[in-house]
Amino acid sequence: MSLPPQSKPELLRSIRFWLSLFILGLILSGLTAFPLEPETAWLASFLDSYPIFPDSITVWISRVHAALLDTNLHYPFLAYGTDWLGFAHLVLAIAFLGPLRDPVRNKWVLQFGVIACIAVIPLALITGPIRGIPPLWRAIDCSFGVFGAIPLLICLHRVKRLEQFQQIVLTLNPADFPNDAPTAFH
Repeated sequence: MSLPPQSKPELLRSIRFWLSLFILGLILSGLTAFPLEPETAWLASFLDSYPIFPDSITVWISRVHAALLDTNLHYPFLAYGTDWLGFAHLVLAIAFLGPLRDPVRNKWVLQFGVIACIAVIPLALITGPIRGIPPLWRAIDCSFGVFGAIPLLICLHRVKRLEQFQQIVLTLNPADFPNDAPTAFH
């Protein structure tokens, strides 16, 4: 097991690594929201061939695929809602480029991300039963919030360490920094 990063460059590299994983997850989530019909067809076929989940999940995936087929045949405009869902994930990924560039100044984006990840859980637990989503699937949805928060919390912890580095340097020689540099007094 490697030691936690100690120097400022190591902290920045670590933050950028974890944040890049999070951004990649947002991009993949966004892109997979567009081709739902072929994705569910593939998944239903895969689960029929390789039953790795309980039968209730396999039946659920087949039901979702049948609903998408029927909806896309008769009401294709409803897929526009999931197009917006995918677009929102891609836009959120762009927002995290700010902390990737300057994690201290854009710490608020990381905090926003953690709040959004936490909010996934009540959304899934409240609206899931209303929409008839099976309990195991709701748990999978909740896991996205939990696993999404992990890299962001790691980043926030390391940003706090970066802030400490900056405050130490400012204390040693504040004349080396422009007036708009973040300080303990901002």
